[in-house]
Amino acid sequence: MQNGAAFDTSQPMNYAVSNIISAIVYGNRFDYADPKFKDRVNRANESVAVTGYASIQVYNIFHWLRHFLWSWRRLMKNVYDEFEEIRHLARRRQESLDPQDCQGFIDSFLIRKESAEVLTSLYGLSFTEESILFVCVRLFAAGTDTTGATLCWGLLLMAKYPQIQDRMQEEIDRVIGGRQPVAEDRRSLPYTNAVIHETQRVANIVPMSIPHSTSCDVHFQGYFIKKVGFNYMHVTINFLVSLLRDEAEWEKPSSFHPEHFLDDKGQFVKRDAFLPFSAGRRVCLGESLARMELFLFFTTPLLHFHFTPPPGVSEDELDLTPAVGFTLTPSPHKLCAVPRGYSYDMAGDSE
Repeated sequence: MQNGAAFDTSQPMNYAVSNIISAIVYGNRFDYADPKFKDRVNRANESVAVTGYASIQVYNIFHWLRHFLWSWRRLMKNVYDEFEEIRHLARRRQESLDPQDCQGFIDSFLIRKESAEVLTSLYGLSFTEESILFVCVRLFAAGTDTTGATLCWGLLLMAKYPQIQDRMQEEIDRVIGGRQPVAEDRRSLPYTNAVIHETQRVANIVPMSIPHSTSCDVHFQGYFIKKVGFNYMHVTINFLVSLLRDEAEWEKPSSFHPEHFLDDKGQFVKRDAFLPFSAGRRVCLGESLARMELFLFFTTPLLHFHFTPPPGVSEDELDLTPAVGFTLTPSPHKLCAVPRGYSYDMAGDSE
């Protein structure tokens, strides 16, 4: 990986994660050097970041300002460009569609669309081009930015706290050795699992979660929240950071402390206050996928590389201040990946 030279970790992590959601949605992966694939990843990341800008929040209140806001125009351009790319990919899937061999979400959508009239009359489902465009845009953006950002936080934290990285790598070496990690290994790696969970807690990727509406009238701590469906003038926002940094729940809420998720015997323990994917009926749709990705994409590089700050930068000088956006990503930085002696090719699945 870069032959030990300092590099930006965000690009390889985002590309790897994006190819997973691409395989699920489109039924195929993309070459990391594909310019269209690069553009799509960059658009998704930029759109998520722009959504968090103050000017977009102003637009949410004063819609008539949209044409004066660069951020709104940029966001709309990204959405339009992504729609065009999805239309192109959907047409290609339609040309080779085989109902007996469904390759991904788009294939499944197109197959179900053939019986759209029945489904619409029975369940109120709408299988239109607009539906598939919006769903694919959201799946690709959500499946790229949050998990990729969490992985970048993880590597940054490993470089900043080498003693934690050493202990994690000792456990990985002892349990996995030189083979490729698999999802089932998580049960045998309690400290590694604790480090991943603590990374999610400290990184606090989506501190205010996603706006929700109540499905019924609710009385909560003296407040009345009316059932309003999708009226966005009345929404509830889960302030997840209040749980993830709660002094009553965590021994060291402001520190990176994997022991938060370990018992006195060193075994992994679940914590009720750990809700990075939100909670309830509208919990993050991709939670199970994200958990698997975080484990595999975190353990694999740490099995083969030791991550350090770039030359001339100490661990203490690594900045943990997040960049501004809808999600909290690490500020721009570079790390060095020093080979540890294993030969597994991490780029081997990039086709």
